[in-house]
Amino acid sequence: MPRFAANLTMLFTERPFLDRFEAAANAGFEAVEFLFPYAYEVSEIRSRLDQHRLQLVLHNLPAGDWDAGERGIACDPTRVAEFRAGVGQALAYAQALGVPQLNCLAGKAPAGVAEPLLHQTLVSNLRFAAAALRQAGLRLLIEPINPFDIPGFYLTRTDQALALLDEVGADNLFVQYDIYHAQRVEGELAATLQRALPRIGHIQLADNPGRHEPGTGEINYPWLLRHIDRLGYAGWIGCEYKPAADTLAGLGWRRAMA
Repeated sequence: MPRFAANLTMLFTERPFLDRFEAAANAGFEAVEFLFPYAYEVSEIRSRLDQHRLQLVLHNLPAGDWDAGERGIACDPTRVAEFRAGVGQALAYAQALGVPQLNCLAGKAPAGVAEPLLHQTLVSNLRFAAAALRQAGLRLLIEPINPFDIPGFYLTRTDQALALLDEVGADNLFVQYDIYHAQRVEGELAATLQRALPRIGHIQLADNPGRHEPGTGEINYPWLLRHIDRLGYAGWIGCEYKPAADTLAGLGWRRAMA
């Protein structure tokens, strides 16, 4: 079966962030991911990873003011300088923490900006970021997100993301395929994964409705996880879901689907 990484932004939230590494390790996880490391010193995170023998498999580029509702700035033509500075900040963390890939959130489309300019800005920023990451031996990811959870998000579909990969033309640019977001927007999970797997760098999961753990909704996760395994996916699958109750109580799905 695929390997699962605990998303520490979503799981073990009853604990302070830096204590979640220990909780993940005690729950049997060998890898973790999270949205952002930037509120903490590199040394604080590095020590938790080393102490609990965890691999950090993913974090995001800086994405604007998250607490104010921003969800990325990569498509905003007025914030190109901020985006590019954020690439440098993310690289410094990634290299110190041993992260092999970084996710770029396209962001919400700013009001009053024409679609061609949004697209041009995103493509240009992705080319810049991919080139910077390539020099460091890292992969860049882009993630379609459903517009129900984040209204106005610019990148919403797998085919849109694949077209961006073609246009940007960087060999280290891949799709982050979030099963929950894909189910809400387009369905066709099995066929899309089979068709696009060579261009998918990372997978995340949650069930629908509710974005809770696998087994709580409509997605046939036992079958789908076996399908992903049969396809030969060798990466981690990030558990980016909201536990329906307590995190530990909801982890039984891993044993049930093994």
